[in-house]
Amino acid sequence: MSTSFFIPAVNVMGEGALGDSVGLLKGYGFKHGLIVTDAFLNKNGVVKTVTDLLDKQGIKSTVYDGTKPNPTTKNVKDGLELLKANQCDFVISLGGGSPHDCAKGIALCATNGGDISEYEGVDRSAKPQLPLVAINTTAGTASEMTRFCIITDEKRHIKMAIVDRNTTPVLSVNDPALMMGMPAGLTAATGMDALTHAVEAYVSTGATPITDACALKAVEIISQSLRTAVKDGKNAKAREDMAYAQFLAGMAFNNASLGYVHAMAHQLGGMYDLPHGVCNAVLLPHVEEFNMQSSAARLKDIAQAMGVDVRSMDDQQGAKACIAAIRSLSKDVGIPANLTELKAKAEDIPTLAANALKDACALTNPRKGTQADVEGIFKAAM
Repeated sequence: MSTSFFIPAVNVMGEGALGDSVGLLKGYGFKHGLIVTDAFLNKNGVVKTVTDLLDKQGIKSTVYDGTKPNPTTKNVKDGLELLKANQCDFVISLGGGSPHDCAKGIALCATNGGDISEYEGVDRSAKPQLPLVAINTTAGTASEMTRFCIITDEKRHIKMAIVDRNTTPVLSVNDPALMMGMPAGLTAATGMDALTHAVEAYVSTGATPITDACALKAVEIISQSLRTAVKDGKNAKAREDMAYAQFLAGMAFNNASLGYVHAMAHQLGGMYDLPHGVCNAVLLPHVEEFNMQSSAARLKDIAQAMGVDVRSMDDQQGAKACIAAIRSLSKDVGIPANLTELKAKAEDIPTLAANALKDACALTNPRKGTQADVEGIFKAAM
């Protein structure tokens, strides 16, 4: 059976990437961009840095800074109205996963019409989105280079997973200088998000030798660099290493897809408006304990990538060592110990589990679970 590998056509990375990438935009023939970002980045001057660079290239820009941490269907509608009113011919997302996902929703609806909820699922759109340039400021979601778009449906209180080849940006930008200002908590959450991407992609039923290589290298770098990035946010090497690691993890899950961690985390975010990376970090060891029955050998590989000496271990021992290493890293970077600390409610578990099993990310989990199984994972994580 054939497989496909999705990635933006151009990806600019490393020190000076922002200036170099904006210099490329004139060659695309773009005239007026809608910058999709959040209020914080607009207030702290990051948006102005980008608009000034665009001005020098003779490219006009309009700013939409209403993106919420978990972007909503309303955010997409509001941004789309602004795009149409200013006749923008391309979109720039500036920030972490939230602005990137919001921008994808806007760009997709700009060319395909309708409401973003119509595109929930896999490859539901008919036309390529309006060209999207994704400028990243965090090291975790990899949304700047993926075909995944997660939008909260405010009416249903769920996060919709939109997995569509037409949401892939045309250009991604990862400049570690833009990541220096990330606070420790955000660095930890996004870093554990990247680790989750790599782990889920490696055990996914959609894994290939290409995604395996990306996932294991991402795990290795994150294990070596995340603690430093959290402790010393101005450490240039740690920031650049994490930028590359999250991109590698993105290459892995963008093509191998994910599993129950993300399927379940989406429900927690949709119901309680919780930070996605933190939900992933709390759930990851519990889901991989469930997956051990089918994926022990693969989890042992991940333990080795995390620096564990597995030479004397069998697969089950290696899998347990992997889960212990994940828990140790999570604790070291200050992730909450359980879902109770995040104010999740036990009485909501049946609904959370039912919706998780319908999530597109659940399709490639290596072990198929029942409603009772997924409820059990949620309970264990409480």
